[in-house]
Amino acid sequence: MTSTEERAGSAPPLAGRNQVLAGLLLVITLAAMDLAIVATVVPPIVADLGGFSLFPWLFSVYLLAQAASVPIYGKLADLYGRRPVLLAGVAIFLAGSVLCGLAWNMGSLIAFRGIQGLGAGAILPIAMTVVGDLYTVTERARIQGWLSGVWGVSAVVGPTIGGLFAEYLSWRWIFYVNLPIGLVAMFMVGTRLRERVVRRPHKLDVAGSLLVFVGTSLLVFGLLEGGVRWGWGSPRSVGVFAAAALVLAAFVWQERRAGEPTLPGWVFARRVPLGSALGNAVIGVLLIGMTGFLPTYVQGVHRTSTVVAGLVLAAMSLGWSLSSTLSSRLYLRIGFRDAALIGMTLAALGGLALGLLPGSSPLWGVVVASLVLGAGIGLPSTSLMVGMQSVIGWERRGVATGASMFTRMLGSAVGAAALGGVANSTLAGWFHQAPSGLRGRLPNVNAASDALGGASRAGEAVAAYVRAGLDLASHRVFHALAVVAVIGVAAVLVAPRRFRTLRFDGRESDDQSREAA
Repeated sequence: MTSTEERAGSAPPLAGRNQVLAGLLLVITLAAMDLAIVATVVPPIVADLGGFSLFPWLFSVYLLAQAASVPIYGKLADLYGRRPVLLAGVAIFLAGSVLCGLAWNMGSLIAFRGIQGLGAGAILPIAMTVVGDLYTVTERARIQGWLSGVWGVSAVVGPTIGGLFAEYLSWRWIFYVNLPIGLVAMFMVGTRLRERVVRRPHKLDVAGSLLVFVGTSLLVFGLLEGGVRWGWGSPRSVGVFAAAALVLAAFVWQERRAGEPTLPGWVFARRVPLGSALGNAVIGVLLIGMTGFLPTYVQGVHRTSTVVAGLVLAAMSLGWSLSSTLSSRLYLRIGFRDAALIGMTLAALGGLALGLLPGSSPLWGVVVASLVLGAGIGLPSTSLMVGMQSVIGWERRGVATGASMFTRMLGSAVGAAALGGVANSTLAGWFHQAPSGLRGRLPNVNAASDALGGASRAGEAVAAYVRAGLDLASHRVFHALAVVAVIGVAAVLVAPRRFRTLRFDGRESDDQSREAA
């Protein structure tokens, strides 16, 4: 550790670190279960509350709130320490979970998901920052394996539990199950994590956070509603995207003038954190594309139960967990960037395989493709984060980690909207070109969930046509994921092959003793 790190974030003894780690594993379990478990029970939620075309908002509003709050949490963690920020985030997340379980319609559920997202913004970034504080680069190779294992198990068990709740109890229990896990995690972190934080004057960039939230919300709104409620080239669509561009431009202007910006310029001016941020943005799109659309595809097109859909999604989580565990050995041998490049290539192959599989293909083909794509996500998600943390000191590690997680969540939020727009507009076009004998009997896009559970009330012919439209829409989403993974290869290439240390002031140092790859 540097002298600054010794003053600000000294690590506890080994036994204390292990106890803190156990609490962090429970915290990460919350984050790992949430998106996957909600994605698995989308059909039962829509059947109960209605609003099929609105379901991408369940992910987008959560991820928007999460992304907008991440930079603030990162800054607060550097100023006040990791523990109080992490505990506050978990408390907000649990409050949002209770409200989601009490939702009475799709609108209220979407709003309460936003509250959940505000709390989730602290969970994964601050937990990963604490790991970076407590363990060396070599130790992190082992710890990341444990974290990935917990993530993989949680992402496998979560959807399965969600499917069982939806089948035999109620989808509302997927939110209530967060309470015991979160309370135990808060107790362990609150009683075991000890920090010595240097207090210094500060000024939070609230304006910047509000601008990025409003700007990305407008962008997501335009992507979700374009091609469904209005045409892509309509004045309304142009107006929404123009407003988003103006607000995001104002955010950039604000960040350049702010004394303590939400996203400081040095994060994106240096190749190491920039490569991590761009790679994480791609990872965010890939994750939401799989968790948000694969269960609906499996249930609607292959006519499986929610439990089976959860198990199919678990294949992606298993691939992610295994590759993330093995990545520690790989990046220590060939370097962080090259390990990430191998992963992005695997992700592209997995997305392409999903896009080429017809809806009549055996379900095991979907499972194998999902496993490959998940393996592709696991390699860069671990190697990029560990590599970035290894070259940045304690005082700015929270901001840098928050910036990478911000771009991942922003990628997920925009990705959910963009991919949801692809799916909704494809379905709308499919319904528009239906044979004359079916056109008057078809539901609108918002009621397309009538076909997800089997035969529609309007007859098997209508259900089969809607199912074919869902098959087409899902495959276009999978094709898009393959393209995004190829873009991810270019994003990772931004990072240098050999990492160098970043001093506190953001300047690169040639300290070869701290080289990470």
